[in-house]
Amino acid sequence: MIKMLTAPIRSIIRFPLFQLAVVVGMIIWMQAAEDTSVLGQLFNALDKLVEATVKLFAMVFAVKSFTKSWLTTGFMIAYVYLAWLIILSVARWAVRLLVDLVGWTNAFWLRSAIARERGIVAYRAWVPLERIRPSNISQDEWEATFAWPANDKPPYRPLAHRIVRAFIGYVGVLLLAAVLLQSFSPLPALNWIQGILKRVIG
Repeated sequence: MIKMLTAPIRSIIRFPLFQLAVVVGMIIWMQAAEDTSVLGQLFNALDKLVEATVKLFAMVFAVKSFTKSWLTTGFMIAYVYLAWLIILSVARWAVRLLVDLVGWTNAFWLRSAIARERGIVAYRAWVPLERIRPSNISQDEWEATFAWPANDKPPYRPLAHRIVRAFIGYVGVLLLAAVLLQSFSPLPALNWIQGILKRVIG
């Protein structure tokens, strides 16, 4: 019932333009705050971080007034957006932990409701796998092999391995894009990346 009531609000929050408007409004609010307040100090720290990032890019390629203004605006929005994503991720994790605790202790007699809701989600996730199960394999064997193996470990890699693989994949895509830009356009993307790495490593 809570999900049904909050569905319109969640659909609005997930809209990219709404998120951009919230981030820009947050930046303006922080900028208008007093320098001695918490928001003012946060904006000063954000301003210094954005300035350092722009200077890092200025060491690699020429940054003039037009490019500097766009870089400053873009990095400021990106940093605030990233900070909100981290805050929301931590809040989502805390809410999940709280719901798990409520379901485990049966606080407010909500265990059945939580289990029913999660059972529906688990069934919907199970249906695509069940559609390709051969008729000569029992459902218990199919589930033990692919859904939750007998060694009581999930059938996917640990979080650290997934993060490393995703990082390597993103770096590979970035390098491929840089090679294509270097080869088929006048932009020296590989030289930019090399210059950034030299500045960062020292």
